[in-house]
Amino acid sequence: MTKSTKSLTKAVGYTRQSSAANVGADKDSETRQRTAITGHARAHGYDIVGWYCDAAVSGADPITDRPGFSEMLTRLIANGAKTVIVESPDRFARDLMVQLTGHDLLKAQGITLIPASAPDFFAEDTPTAVLVRQVLGAIAQFDKATTVAKLAAARKRKREANGKCEGRKSIAEREPKAVARARELASVRKMKPSLRSIAATLADEGFHSSTGQPFTAKTVASMLA
Repeated sequence: MTKSTKSLTKAVGYTRQSSAANVGADKDSETRQRTAITGHARAHGYDIVGWYCDAAVSGADPITDRPGFSEMLTRLIANGAKTVIVESPDRFARDLMVQLTGHDLLKAQGITLIPASAPDFFAEDTPTAVLVRQVLGAIAQFDKATTVAKLAAARKRKREANGKCEGRKSIAEREPKAVARARELASVRKMKPSLRSIAATLADEGFHSSTGQPFTAKTVASMLA
């Protein structure tokens, strides 16, 4: 690596072809995109350290469903690059919502997305971009509220059917046989066994906690409650 190369900022190039007809060494789509990305990199001090491509992938497909993009995202941290250069915004994604969600995903990871044809496209918060983000946020909030309501209704139905739905299981649920035996021992009025003696009897009869230790007097008290 030359001295001048060391001073360059690391970046990766991302290309996409929407149709299988545009994929192949004899097609100009890949070549055109790489030329634009390389030209921007050279002009603005970037060193392309990796290339990633999604072939025959629609511009409306979600970013996270693209194998090439997913591979790129996984390897970005490893190669030290924090910049992704694409030919144009529509090569990254044709659908505006996909563009913005994809950009926000990269931004959340500290990664900068630069379209060679419009370097400031994702750096500016246009009214349209702000509106779309607000709509997406509202949809996400509605979806979360709907999910919470569905889960609450499901828990209510389960409580009505079983008497319990959530929370830590009681000792009676975890150790039903031990609880039954402890209550049997405690019911012998003539002996009036203490909690410690019941715990000792349970241990002698092979009843132990989930950790393999004998039940304590405090646990026995819970069994009899």
